[in-house]
Amino acid sequence: MFTGIVEERGEVWSVGDRRLVVGCRTVAHGVQPGASIAVNGVCLTVVEGTGSALTFDLSDETRGRTSLAGLRPGQPVNLERPVTLASRLGGHLVQGHVDGVGEVASVELDGGGGATVRLSIPTDLRRYTIDKGSIAVDGVSLTIATIDDDGVEVALVPHTLAVTTLGSVRPGDRVNVEVDMFAKYVERLMEGSGR
Repeated sequence: MFTGIVEERGEVWSVGDRRLVVGCRTVAHGVQPGASIAVNGVCLTVVEGTGSALTFDLSDETRGRTSLAGLRPGQPVNLERPVTLASRLGGHLVQGHVDGVGEVASVELDGGGGATVRLSIPTDLRRYTIDKGSIAVDGVSLTIATIDDDGVEVALVPHTLAVTTLGSVRPGDRVNVEVDMFAKYVERLMEGSGR
């Protein structure tokens, strides 16, 4: 379980059919094989770790459901270690189980150093979004500013732009999307109740 508060922007050192190596310092510190790390919002298991890099295996499911297969060496990625029971919950509960891949439709800078990003998200995920609700985009906990038939808009403050990969997104970029898990649970419970 994660919070969507990015701890570090790592750098892809290599990516292949089955393996991803990410250079990082803060998140790699003290991490052992078997640990879970969110990479652009995808919960991955560490298979190798050094003080400066982490190695992950990529399953076919991960490659097919997320944007990780499209990563290239040198590209930045958002990294977060899992939350502990003693941690503050600064964002929202994020599982690292990506629901789908969205696309950046537009980026509009504002006069205060922030930006509004419009995202086209898969049709089947839109029902889990609400005005001012939570959504994770590439592992970043965000609040939905507006919703329409094509997707959502999120407002990014200067800090988010500076410390996450969202500061460099452009129209056409693919991003991992995880909708609020509570909405999915409520829907499932309602189906079971016959309502």
